[in-house]
Amino acid sequence: MKIATLARNGVSTETVELISRLVDLIPYPAKRYAMGDVTLMLLNGKCRTAENVFGWNRSAVEVGIKEFQTGISCMHDVSTRFKPKTEEKDPYLLSDIQAIMKLDSESVSTLLHANMTAKSVYDALINKGWTAESLPTVRTISNILNRQDYHSHTAAKSTIQKIRKNRLHSEQALNPSDG
Repeated sequence: MKIATLARNGVSTETVELISRLVDLIPYPAKRYAMGDVTLMLLNGKCRTAENVFGWNRSAVEVGIKEFQTGISCMHDVSTRFKPKTEEKDPYLLSDIQAIMKLDSESVSTLLHANMTAKSVYDALINKGWTAESLPTVRTISNILNRQDYHSHTAAKSTIQKIRKNRLHSEQALNPSDG
């Protein structure tokens, strides 16, 4: 703790604890404003000292000081902080994946599994002319397939075969002399 600045300004450790508790009760963005006010009044505007003494974020204190000095509250556009999805950044990738999945669904009959894995989509994209450097990872392609609702699914015939096999086994268990 920077005791020199605090001692020079006559601030006790009890006062530091009280200020810290009170500022924690204030919601943003007024909290930043209060942090700037306290830093200017008690710590001679030293943001690093405020970080060490109160545990506040130094950049938030800097913004708070500017807000306190100008009287203008800074607004942050949080909506721009998200990272766009891969298919939003490259719509051609999404259209190629959809074309590959459409070809797969046409070539697979309704009697089989529709098993187009992310790795096989990745390989199909490379065969289609994409370079490995321009493609996202296999895991990202898997996420794209999930977001586009492309899931491997079991067709009805395999379920029917299981039912028939179970019936056959149960009939054989009931009639052991037939076997």
